Amino acid sequence: MKEYVYLAGAILTEVIGTTALKSSNGFENVFLGVLAIGLYIASFYFISLTLTSLPVGLVYATWSAVGIVLLATIGILFFGERVDAAGIAGFVFVIIGITLLNVYSEAYTPA
Repeated sequence: MKEYVYLAGAILTEVIGTTALKSSNGFENVFLGVLAIGLYIASFYFISLTLTSLPVGLVYATWSAVGIVLLATIGILFFGERVDAAGIAGFVFVIIGITLLNVYSEAYTPA
């Protein structure tokens, strides 16, 4: 179970890092740019811990898909980005796909 805690840490640090990078406005705000780099390093550290016990395909698919959905939501809520019905449908399919991989797939079981 701890591998999923590490994976959650990787996702959260990457999402916060990307949000800081967006807010840095192309590194005009140096603090937020440096914060983003630090959070990316932390994210890769957590991913390395996760990969010691979970398959790389499952880890990367989950990390990227959850990150995409969370960052798109942050973009909508905090940066005024727009989403249409096709975008929402895409997010739903991503969530369904990740759920299938993590909960129902027998191909991706812990190492």
